Amino acid sequence: MSTPTLEMTEAAPAPAAAAGRRTRRRGERGPLGTALLHGGLTAASLIALAPVAWLFYLSLGPDKDDYLHPGKIADKLTIGNYRFVLEHTAFFDWFRSTMIVALGTTVIGVFVAATTGYAVSRMRFPGYKQLMWVLLLTQAFPIAILIVPMYEIFGELGLIDTYWSLIIVNCTTAVPYSAWLLKGYFDTIPFEIDEAGRVDGLSPFGTFFRLVLPLARPGLAVAAFYNFITAVGEVAFATTFMLDDSKYTFAVGLQTFVSEHDAQWNYMAATAVLIAIPVTVFFYLVQKNLVTGLTAGGTKG
Repeated sequence: MSTPTLEMTEAAPAPAAAAGRRTRRRGERGPLGTALLHGGLTAASLIALAPVAWLFYLSLGPDKDDYLHPGKIADKLTIGNYRFVLEHTAFFDWFRSTMIVALGTTVIGVFVAATTGYAVSRMRFPGYKQLMWVLLLTQAFPIAILIVPMYEIFGELGLIDTYWSLIIVNCTTAVPYSAWLLKGYFDTIPFEIDEAGRVDGLSPFGTFFRLVLPLARPGLAVAAFYNFITAVGEVAFATTFMLDDSKYTFAVGLQTFVSEHDAQWNYMAATAVLIAIPVTVFFYLVQKNLVTGLTAGGTKG
């Protein structure tokens, strides 16, 4: 009896030793991996923020040629460039025009893209697959060959020098990508939700607006952000279709600081920083849903 008891006593420390060595779960990073990950993310963040910080720094230089000697800006920092842009340019007219075009493009573009993506995701009508490829094909045409015919069309319709011309053009650019994005997101929403809506007496439109759209909020946020920044940054069509100086958007307004023989880089830098403010605010409003919306449409199920 004493021998088995001795063996059990000697074997007792083994479980304790095993418990002291915690087994790393699958996907769990060690200290080195965590440090490398955080270091890489920090480096990537600095690289992304460096151009913005540099632009802001240049905007504080009082002379138009300070960008050639950036080291001298630190001795004469000023906000005079911002004061000049706000008080002596049509900045607020540019802001109003940009917001009208950007918000109009966002609302109409997201609505068209959402209804298109939902129809292709849920309904099986003739040519539903070809429809998505046709939308994708529209992105293959360069802007240079579209400006003249579109100018002729808008001229016949009386839309030249109106905000509607830019809203329509921007939607043609943003809707195809947004429709593909939202179609992939709608594919991840169970079809049983649509069936439950029909059982409760909802029409297809009622099911779409009352049940599906609230669940698709992350995807809608991504589409809205894409439509918004597309409209804010568009230059070629805005330069061609808008003739009145008071209807210039930000992208066109920036060109007024560049002439044939001169370029006021300090004012351009200050204006660019001010332009980033509404985009940043819009990003802040939708950022909670952006990561979810960008990843959810990548896989089905």
